[in-house]
Amino acid sequence: MYIILKLNHISPKGLEKFDLDNYEITSETSQPDAILVRSHRLSPDDIISPLKAIARAGAGVNNIPVQACTENGIPVFNTPGANANAVKELVIAAMILSSRRGYEGIQYVNSIGHVTDAEEMEKLVETNKKNFQGRELAGKTLGVVGLGAIGSLVADTGLKLGMDVVGFDPELSVDAAWKLSNETQKMETIRSLLSKSDYVTLHLPSLDSTRDTINSDTVKIFKQGAHLLNFSRGDIVNSSAIISALESGLIAGYVTDFPTPDLIGKKHAILLPHLGSGTTEAEDSCAVMAADQLIDFLEHGNIKNSVNFPTASLERTSEYRIVLTNKNIPGMLGKVVSFLADRNINISEMLNKSRNEIAYNLIDIETPPSPDLLSAIEDIEGVINVRSI
Repeated sequence: MYIILKLNHISPKGLEKFDLDNYEITSETSQPDAILVRSHRLSPDDIISPLKAIARAGAGVNNIPVQACTENGIPVFNTPGANANAVKELVIAAMILSSRRGYEGIQYVNSIGHVTDAEEMEKLVETNKKNFQGRELAGKTLGVVGLGAIGSLVADTGLKLGMDVVGFDPELSVDAAWKLSNETQKMETIRSLLSKSDYVTLHLPSLDSTRDTINSDTVKIFKQGAHLLNFSRGDIVNSSAIISALESGLIAGYVTDFPTPDLIGKKHAILLPHLGSGTTEAEDSCAVMAADQLIDFLEHGNIKNSVNFPTASLERTSEYRIVLTNKNIPGMLGKVVSFLADRNINISEMLNKSRNEIAYNLIDIETPPSPDLLSAIEDIEGVINVRSI
């Protein structure tokens, strides 16, 4: 029986994936086998035995102490792409809202709510609508920074809206490249993208290398009157730099899903309460993906969409499987194989993968491993953890 600690609200469609004969889902336990989480912030103190894995029903893992998990041999899963359509739709809606000054128009109409005469209200609306004149998206240039699951969808939608689309992504994967239309022009640098774009949308993870991507220097490169959208992470954009650009008129509009106190009330800034993946469909998709990944890992040791472990998948060739994590140092695999050979344990199939400082192994054997055997393997210098399934 595996105990799954559920933090936050998790869609029932995801929880339904767990067979209750083999899993217990609880919101309170000090000894979970796995944690299923959305926004709850975990600390390194939460990363204790018998915890085997953490899955976040979402893409970002800023609320999870990933390094502490890695050091303890615990994979952290996320759900890239599961909420991509939800975020894409909100980005497009935000771009239109900002471009057509719809938000300011809505505020104006609400401000004349005290007018009770319909004819007077119509006159006020007709007189003042010129103050909210916007511009169309067709024919404008959309710059997409980050061309992963969300960015590629935004780029494709921009093309369908009649926009010219340019993109920049220094870490563009082969899979992501295949999804991009050949009509999306690839930029060599972010500076060249900013200088060409009427609209810039950011789709980057929060890393040391991406924080303050838009800062007091890069904001000067924007085209006069450009619009910036940040549905990525708040710290990708330096708020002070954007406020200065809005006040000077360099940036015509800023829409973000990550409000900060200094942005409240700033003209031409539209602030949303982190609604990017806030749809029923996205919550369902994220929960189902997270649950499937946890189940495959707990029952078979397979790893997909981990932010700190290598991708690893091996079809079962035996009833008995050893799952082993070790430090990624020379000679470790040989030590483990020799250890098993010395005890006349035959390996029917195995997989060894590494990522940065750790290595991960799936080892199918023909006889059931005893607790003493597993304990002895764990005592090998360099082994982080081991279990049998």
